[in-house]
Amino acid sequence: MPRATWIRLLALVLPALVVGVGSSLILFGVTALAEWLERLIWPSFEWWRILLVLTLAGTVTGLLIWRFPGHAGPDPATEGLVAPPMPPRVLPGVLLATVVTLSCGVSLGPENPITAVNVALAFAAGRRLFPRADGVVWVGIGAAGTVGALFGTPLAAALLMSELPLGRPETPLWDRLFAPLLAASAGALTTVALSGQTLHMKVPGYPGFRPADLVSGSVVALLGAGLGLLVVYAFPYAHAAFHRIPHPVLMVTAGGVVLGGLGVLGGESSMFKGLTQAGELLRGHAATGTVILVLLVKLVALTVAAACGFRGGRIFPAVFMGIALGVAANALVPAVPLALALTAGVLGFVLAITQQGWLSLFVSVAVVGETALIPVVCVTILPAWLLVTGKKQMVVPAHMPGMP
Repeated sequence: MPRATWIRLLALVLPALVVGVGSSLILFGVTALAEWLERLIWPSFEWWRILLVLTLAGTVTGLLIWRFPGHAGPDPATEGLVAPPMPPRVLPGVLLATVVTLSCGVSLGPENPITAVNVALAFAAGRRLFPRADGVVWVGIGAAGTVGALFGTPLAAALLMSELPLGRPETPLWDRLFAPLLAASAGALTTVALSGQTLHMKVPGYPGFRPADLVSGSVVALLGAGLGLLVVYAFPYAHAAFHRIPHPVLMVTAGGVVLGGLGVLGGESSMFKGLTQAGELLRGHAATGTVILVLLVKLVALTVAAACGFRGGRIFPAVFMGIALGVAANALVPAVPLALALTAGVLGFVLAITQQGWLSLFVSVAVVGETALIPVVCVTILPAWLLVTGKKQMVVPAHMPGMP
């Protein structure tokens, strides 16, 4: 390794560690505040409370978009998980809108806005303290630190970074991953130390490979990917419909009203980002018909929440829908092991929503924590990928006609 290369990499060690720890602390602080507010807002889930809270959540978010600097960040419907860094003055509005989303039952997760905030802070600090470093380095470090913190492991960040065009193509992959992997490790370890939270769900262990598992896993993954593509293809039409409303307060309030009605129909299980609610589905208290109803309501709720202007991410709701599909598949066909059904369901939904193969593989296996399923999942992703590849992504152009 040339001396200049290892000096450059060594110089990034401390900044990467600081960004990783800071990313986790910001995520932890926003999540803790949202959970505290959630306990105040939701002592119970009567129909009128669901409708009222989600309507008011839309109004508050609309006011933040209207009055705060930078309109509480760009429209999340126009960006993926990792987007260009925002100016720091925009970040307070983004954080407040995220707290509203997480505490009020909107069907979105924290991943997109928290990643945007951490990337913006890492970029601003990095450019100020290390002006000679390539700005894309700080984008990668901020994004990786956040992904590591979100999933409680640096592996997710490493896989995600390998799919993103960050850094110069001629630079060796591990040179490009060096600082992001450090940030992801620091973020993951900080999250585990603070909360102990991971994606892992407690389910019966995988009983062992059978050739039929390749068929049943592929079918469930294809079904999840197909349902996910319904969301993807409906998304631009829903976005255009809401953005014909000429004022952001009215636009997001209208979305809140729709989400309130969906929450009344699907109940608490169809609301929020979905990880807690997924655990409740796995306890087996709900009938199969109820699980299917919740899944269908969540499909529509995710489409509406992401289209009307609420600030939040789409990966955690996709994980919930995959778990719901897996629970229903196992209940309808008990010969399909629950661990396999969950893994395949999550794989299909996350693949359709993100179109990122490595991330989808990781998240699906992380949900059940069964390494024995990795060879099976590597096969079942292939037909799902054939269905998803070349299809639309869940992103709309930044300047659609009628956008406020």
